[in-house]
Amino acid sequence: MSDLLLLTPQLPYPPQQGTSLRNFHIIKGLSGRHQITLLSFLQDQYESDPLPRTPLSALCQEVVTVPAPQPRTTPTRLRQMLTTRMPDMSLRLESQRFEITLWRLLSENRFDIVQIEGIEMAWTIKTIRQVRPNQSIVFDAHNAEAVLQYRASQADMENPRRWPAAAYSLVQSRRLRQFETWIGDQANWITAVSQIDKENLAEQMKKKPVPISVIPNCIDVAQYDVESNPGQDQSGVKEFDIVFLGKMDYRPNVDAVLWFADKVWPLLVASMPEITWAVVGQKPHARLDRLHGVPGITVTGWVEKVQPYLAGARVFIMPFRVGSGTRLKLIEALAAGRAVVSTSLGVEGYPVQDGQELLLADSADEMASKILRLLQDSDFRAQLGKTGREFSQQYDWRKVIPIFDQVYEALAV
Repeated sequence: MSDLLLLTPQLPYPPQQGTSLRNFHIIKGLSGRHQITLLSFLQDQYESDPLPRTPLSALCQEVVTVPAPQPRTTPTRLRQMLTTRMPDMSLRLESQRFEITLWRLLSENRFDIVQIEGIEMAWTIKTIRQVRPNQSIVFDAHNAEAVLQYRASQADMENPRRWPAAAYSLVQSRRLRQFETWIGDQANWITAVSQIDKENLAEQMKKKPVPISVIPNCIDVAQYDVESNPGQDQSGVKEFDIVFLGKMDYRPNVDAVLWFADKVWPLLVASMPEITWAVVGQKPHARLDRLHGVPGITVTGWVEKVQPYLAGARVFIMPFRVGSGTRLKLIEALAAGRAVVSTSLGVEGYPVQDGQELLLADSADEMASKILRLLQDSDFRAQLGKTGREFSQQYDWRKVIPIFDQVYEALAV
C-alpha cells in the first residue's frame, strides 16, 4: 500500500466529462489498495454542497479543496503571452492559495507518490521539488497537448475568420512542446492514455528519456449498458436520430459540431427532412448560438445524466478534426450499444476497425452516406451495437486502473 497525493484541476465528482471521469475512476480503482489524499480545485457550483455527500470522502483518506482562481481577463492573457514563454494552459490554474496548501501537505506528510492530473496542474511540480526534492512524481498526461494545438491551428487555417485562432494555436503548440519536455525532465514517470500519445510525448522527451506507460481512459461500463441492465429506467429515454456528446466549451468539440452542422447536416436534411440531432453537453460556447432554432437541432446544455440520450440515440457521431489523447465519449457510446460514425481522428488511440465496431468517415459526403445507411438499416445498427458493446468491456475501470500499481511498484524499487 502506498500513500498517494493526487492533484486534480476540479473536484472529480460528479464524473460528467472527460477529466473528471478519468480522475474519479482512478480514485475509485486505487482506494482499496492505497491511502489517497486528494487536493483539488473547487468550482463555484460545488462550494455550497457539503463535501461528505460525495463518494470522494469515503474513497479518500482526506479531501482538501481550494477555490478555483477567477478566469483571467483577455488583457491579462495577452500580457502573459507577450511577457512569458509559458503556454497559456500552464497559467490558467496558477494559484497562490493552492500552492500554500500543497506546501503544507508536503511538509506535514510523507507521500510515496504525488500524481499530477493533466497539464493545467503541471505548474505544481516546481513547488513539489522545492519542498521535497526527491519526491516521486507521476504525471498523468490526459492529452499530448502540443499535438492537439498544432492540429487546431491546421483546422482553423481553413477558415480566414479563424486565422487569429490558428496563429494562437501555432504559438501555443511550440510553447507546449517545450513545456511538455520540461515536465518529462522533472517527473519520474509519465502515464499516457494511448500508444500514439506515448510516442508523441516520447519524441519530445528523447533527449532525457522518462518511463512512459499507457493507461487508457476508462468508465464503469455497466452504468452505460441501458438495454441489458434491467435496473435502468427506460421512462426517461431521450430519442434523437443523431447524438453528439461532449463538454461544449472545449475547442475540439466545438469544431466538430460546427463542421458537422455546416458540411454534413445539410446533406442529411436533403434526404431526411425530419431528421433530429441532439448536441448534449454543458457550457455551450457562444460559437454554437447559431444552431439554436435550426429545425431538427437541439442544443441541450447541461444534463444530469447522459445515459438517457445514449439510450435514445439511433446513431452516435464523432466528427472530430482536432484533438489528441482518446475520447471517453466513444467508450460511453459503445458501452451503450450505439452505432457510431466517426472520423479517423475521433477514434485515434483505440484499436477499432471500420465496419466491425463502428463506421469511419473522413469526408462530409462519406459521413452523411454512412449515417443514412445506419438510420435506414436497423439490423446493421444492432450488429454494430453488439460488437461495440463487446469491445467496450476492455475499458472498464476494474481492468484498467490496476496498471497504475505497476508504475508505483517500479518507482518503489
